[in-house]
Amino acid sequence: MKKKLKLKPYVLPSVYVIFVIGLTIGTYYVAKNMKKTKVNPDYNYVSSIILNQDVPVINETTKIIKPFTSEKVEIGKYYYDYKGEAANQEKSLTRHDNTYIQNSGLDYKSQETFDVVSVLNGTVTKVTEDDLLGKTVEIKHDNEYITVYQSLSEVSVKKGDTVTQGQIIGKSGTNEIDKDLGNHLHFEMYLKGMIINPEEQIDKDISTNQE
Repeated sequence: MKKKLKLKPYVLPSVYVIFVIGLTIGTYYVAKNMKKTKVNPDYNYVSSIILNQDVPVINETTKIIKPFTSEKVEIGKYYYDYKGEAANQEKSLTRHDNTYIQNSGLDYKSQETFDVVSVLNGTVTKVTEDDLLGKTVEIKHDNEYITVYQSLSEVSVKKGDTVTQGQIIGKSGTNEIDKDLGNHLHFEMYLKGMIINPEEQIDKDISTNQE
């Protein structure tokens, strides 16, 4: 038979004492090291609250649209570019009473009458009617843009109205000065008081505010 090992009476208490001393020393050094650790005020600590919050990133742009929505509309006469080629300049002249006039905008034409819309949000500053130009609407927009819509057969806004981008402001028509085009819209754009080529502005972000 194997003999059972018996611990001497003083061994077990000694083990307990060593364990307690080790635990005490370990706790002391842990506490000491924690006191030495300081929070850097220059750091931004991320909390679980911040991580759980959804913060949407918005990148809003406003682009200029065409002054019509019909797919049957095409350009009837281009803007007269002073820096353009002579052949193109010749195609941008309007003849009236044996006088050639440089086209100050774009003429959009169609066989059918089409809706004319505001190319941007804005405020109607003028609504006039002229024997040569027909009914005209002028709208002032943000970032120093102004748009002019001529040769309208109908006008659905009045001076002082606030309009939104894409809102119908009238319908295409005819006028005396461009009667050879038939049913059309004469469209002009100004930036900071200077007339500009509307064709170069379509689909442009107005926040750039450059010619």
